[in-house]
Amino acid sequence: MASFRFRSNRWQARVRRLGHPDLTKSFIHRIDAERWARSAETELDRGTYVHQHESMRLTLRDLLARYVREVIVGKPHEKVHTFRFDAMAKRDIGRLNLVALTPSAVANYRDQRLQIVTPGTVIRELACLSAILNHARKEWGITVVNPIPSVRKPTAPKGRDRQLTTGELARLLQVLEPNGRSSPWMKPLVLLALETAMRRGELLSLRWSDVDLASRTATLWHTKNGDKRVVPLSTRAIAVLNSIPRSIKGVVFPINGFTVSAAFERATIRCELVDFRFHDLRHMAVTELSKRLPNLVELSAVTGHRSPRMLQRYYHPNPAELAVKLG
Repeated sequence: MASFRFRSNRWQARVRRLGHPDLTKSFIHRIDAERWARSAETELDRGTYVHQHESMRLTLRDLLARYVREVIVGKPHEKVHTFRFDAMAKRDIGRLNLVALTPSAVANYRDQRLQIVTPGTVIRELACLSAILNHARKEWGITVVNPIPSVRKPTAPKGRDRQLTTGELARLLQVLEPNGRSSPWMKPLVLLALETAMRRGELLSLRWSDVDLASRTATLWHTKNGDKRVVPLSTRAIAVLNSIPRSIKGVVFPINGFTVSAAFERATIRCELVDFRFHDLRHMAVTELSKRLPNLVELSAVTGHRSPRMLQRYYHPNPAELAVKLG
C-alpha cells in the first residue's frame, strides 16, 4: 500500500510490500508521486521491480576501487590494471553513479579518450569496464545495466608488421652494447626475445630455476593467457643465457618493465629507428621461427598462441621468399 506526505516542498511517496524493503521517492507534484507508486506496486507484485538504491549510491569510482581491492590484487599484471583503473576513476566518468552510467556517458568518455590515446587503448579500456560491470552484477548482486554493448567501439587498428632490416638490427644491437652508458641486460634481453618469441613480461619474470640448460627449455609459469608454457631454447638462446651474469635475486633479468621501455626507446632514438617497439621483436621472432617450424601446431606451442588467427597477426612472410618457394 502506498502513502503520501508533503514535506520540504515536495511530495514523498512510500510503498510497502511484505517481504520487500520500503520504497520511497520524492516528487514536486503529487500526481507524479501517485503515478510512480502505482507503477512500483505493479512491478513488486509481478516480481520485476529493480532495486536501484545501491546503484544510485555507488559511483563508478567506488566500483573500480572495490574491483582492484578484491579481484585484481595478487593477479598477473596487477600493477598495469591498477594504474589503468585508478586513471579511469579520476576522470569525469568516475564520479557518475551506476544509474547515470548510460551509453551516452560512456560514448562521451570514449570520444574524450580518443583525443589522447589510440583506438586500441580505448577498445581495451571499454572491454575492462564491461568486465567489471558484469562482475558487479553477477558476483556482488549489484543492480547495474552494462551500457558497453550499446556503445560504438572505435575501429580496431591494423596489426603491426614493422620488421627490422639486417642493417637496422645491427645498429640497434650496437647501441645496446653494454658500456658505461647502457644497461648490461638490454642486449641479451633483445637477443633472447628474437630467439624465443617470448613477451617482455615473460622474459622479465623468467627465473634461473625455470631454465634447464641441459634439456634446453625454459618454463613460463604465468603467461598472458594464463597457461603454463615450456619454451624450447635454440643454440643461440643457450649462448645468450650463458653470457648473462647471475643475479642474486634469482631472476634472469633483474630489471622492471618501465626501465626496459625507457631504455629501449632511448636506444631506438639513438640509432634512428622509426616506429619500432619492443613488442615488434615478437613479430620478428615468430616470422623467423615459422621458417624453422612450418607446422602450425609446433609453432603455436612455442609462441603460446591459442588460435591460428592470432598467430597469423604475428607472422609476416617475405613475398620475395614466397615467390622463390613457388618456383
